[in-house]
Amino acid sequence: MTGLMKPGALHVGVALLLLAANFLLPEYHHGAMARVLTLAVFAMGYNVMFGYAGLLSLGHALFFAAGLYGMGLPMQHLGLAAEPAFLLGIFSGALVAAVVGALALRTAGVAFMIVTLMFAQAGYLTILYFLEYTRGDEGFVIAREARTVFGLDLAAPEVRYLAAWLLFTVAMFVVLALVRSPAGRVLVAIRENEERARMLGYDVARYKLGAIVVSGALCGAAGAAYGLLFGYVGATFASVQYSILPLLWVLLGGAGTVLGPLLGATFMFYLIDLSSGITDAYMLIAGAALVALTLFAPAGLLGELRRRACPWLP
Repeated sequence: MTGLMKPGALHVGVALLLLAANFLLPEYHHGAMARVLTLAVFAMGYNVMFGYAGLLSLGHALFFAAGLYGMGLPMQHLGLAAEPAFLLGIFSGALVAAVVGALALRTAGVAFMIVTLMFAQAGYLTILYFLEYTRGDEGFVIAREARTVFGLDLAAPEVRYLAAWLLFTVAMFVVLALVRSPAGRVLVAIRENEERARMLGYDVARYKLGAIVVSGALCGAAGAAYGLLFGYVGATFASVQYSILPLLWVLLGGAGTVLGPLLGATFMFYLIDLSSGITDAYMLIAGAALVALTLFAPAGLLGELRRRACPWLP
């Protein structure tokens, strides 16, 4: 199999394996993996911006929350159906990302991180301020009867898993197509040497903004899907924690790899899940594992595999 065919075959194989898991996993892991697949899309959105464009953001919770509330508020207060509400969530994530990106790209480096963090905090405080509509930290539940797409009940475990799988699969192949396209190659060039890319005639600012908008759309899709699949919309998802988590997932799995976010999100979820069953200080175990990975696999799990054995991994 040629180097050009291997990535496609690998990602098709992963999609089929995850589809088979729907019929094989026990009840608890079936529900857990539906959650992981949805959050992995969130991490994939972050990876487009950080792993491929080299833009370190501390404000991605804003894009996730934009999708979550962009979907949830119209359903809760206007009675909008799930299908258009989901599309509105994606649009909200992309729109917020475009506005934030246009302003944040006036800075660079540490200043860029701080600006994205400030925007995310402003979004979080806005949710708390408009308590009458958002219910603040308490959040609100989306009624089960409203969570139907094309007649399918998204609250049913089998349908929920398949919906999460479909979302992840579409996002995975969109990202794979992007990173293998000429635009994706330009993003990598900008990440590696921005000045050289600019000297070659590329509009660096336009490509960066494009990466941020794509990232926001993926994060918005993850947020909208999370609200529909699990029936809850709350300000917690706009907090700093949800800006740090996708960064950790990407670093664990391997920044600049298509499947790294899935691997990182799965590893972190089950690490915390298993360690919390051993001790109340489960974050200490998770922290020790993160330190060990940083020391012995600095490129992340999939990144180290690519470096050592599989250079063809996208």
